[in-house]
Parts: sequence; structure tokens; C-alpha cells
Amino acid sequence: MLLGSPLRIGILHARWNEKIISALLTGVKKSLKSAGVPDTSITIQSVPGSYELPYATQQMIQAAQAQSTGASGLIASATDLLSSSTTDLTSLPKAGGGSENKKPFDVVIAIGALIKGSTMHFEYISDAVSHGLMRVQLDTGVPVVFGLLTLLTEEQGLERAGIDEAGKGHNHGEDWGAAA
Repeated sequence: MLLGSPLRIGILHARWNEKIISALLTGVKKSLKSAGVPDTSITIQSVPGSYELPYATQQMIQAAQAQSTGASGLIASATDLLSSSTTDLTSLPKAGGGSENKKPFDVVIAIGALIKGSTMHFEYISDAVSHGLMRVQLDTGVPVVFGLLTLLTEEQGLERAGIDEAGKGHNHGEDWGAAA
């Protein structure tokens, strides 16, 4: 196991499908904590839905890179994007808000859950988010852990978040935290 204490980790999650997302976020944090990543090295932000993950991930990475070099204009715009009317599902302190951690992110974990409905919306959003997150990695050089669940039913999401009624599921958030 690698020691995570020197790492700075960004977590960006969608607020849509809150029950599933909350459990996945708990799994990510559990894994990071067991790897020795301190709370002060983790920045958690939320966006309305999964479609916003690629852009917000890119802004989060660029803001941290600018912060580490002393540029401040980009930081303000990314902070406005990420903090305006967001509801964080966690009680973790937001690292990076003070002077304690100004280094760029070593990795960002993007978390979302898309559930197929009766229209093509699911396919369009899944495709756009998948390609968008890959593009962010390639453009920034910062690894982005792909934490997007593409589901046919809500029950599949509960299983993959480890909170299904049968208790047979596994929290994929733990895997994403370990990957980071």
C-alpha cells in the first residue's frame, strides 16, 4: 500500500441521485483515510449533475495549478463556479481554502450516477461526460479517476454504492479512493 499523506486529492461529485452519491463519497473518503491521506489534503466540491463534471473538474485543476504558481484570477472564477449554491454531502473541511495546502492536485476523483430513462438523454450525457473527463486528463496531465456509474436502474446504483437491501453490493467509491 502506498502512503497517501503527500498527495493532494480533489473530489468533485454530482448532487443528482444524492443517496447513491453520498454512499460513494463515503467509500472514497474511507479508502483515502486508510491510505493515510489527511482531511486537509482533500478538497471536496459539488456540481448540480454529472454533465457538469468535466468542465468543473478542469476548472478545479486549473485553479489549483494557478494557486500553486501565485496566479489568482483563475482561482476566483473557479471558486465561484464550484462554490455557488452547492450543498456538500460531507462534513469534511474543505482543504485548500486557507494557506495550508496550495500545491496542485495530484489526482481528481469525479463522481456521478446516471440512471437510464425512456429517452436518449442517458446515452448523450454518458458519452459527453466520459469523453469530457478523458479530455480533461489529456489536456491537464492530471489523472482523473472515472467515478461515473452508468446504470439501468436505481437498484444497480444502490448495489454499486454498497447500500442495496440485499446487502450483496460493493461500494465502488472505495475502489476509486484506492485508485487515487
